[in-house]
Amino acid sequence: MQTFDFSPFYRSTVGFDRLFSTLDGLNVQETKSAYPPYNIERTGDDTYRISVAVAGFSKDEISIQTKENNLVIKGGKSEQENAEREFLHRGIAERAFDLRFQLADYVEVNSAIVENGLLHLELKRELPESKKPRQIEISSADKPQTIEKKAAAN
Repeated sequence: MQTFDFSPFYRSTVGFDRLFSTLDGLNVQETKSAYPPYNIERTGDDTYRISVAVAGFSKDEISIQTKENNLVIKGGKSEQENAEREFLHRGIAERAFDLRFQLADYVEVNSAIVENGLLHLELKRELPESKKPRQIEISSADKPQTIEKKAAAN
C-alpha cells in the first residue's frame, strides 16, 4: 500500500489538523475485532442508526459514552457470574467488547434501546442556527437595509 506524507500540509494550513490526522489514520492497518457485529444505517436525511448485536448482555452490563466526536460502546460480564456456571459447550460469545466510532460534526446520540438482543442507537445531525443557510434580502441602492442592528450603548 502506498503511503503519503502530509507534513507539508500541517505547515501551511490552520484548523485542518483533524482532517490530516484522519487521513494519516487511513494508512494504518487496523487490527479491529469484528466482535460484536454491528450495522450502521441511514434512516433519514440527517438521522442514523447503529445496531450492535449484544445477545447475552443486559442493559446494566453495557456503557455508552460520547466525548467530543467519539462514541464508545463498552460491554462486559462480571467474572463472578461466569465462574458460577459450568458449560458443556460454549458457543455464545459473552466476552467483553469495546467499539469506537468517530462521529461527524454536530451528530448527537438521541436514544439507545436494547431490544431482541440488539442495541439500537439513534443518532441525529443537528446544525446550529449559525451554521444553517439563510436568505439575505437584496435592497436597492437608495434604501440600504441592515442585516443586524445593534443598539448603541450610551
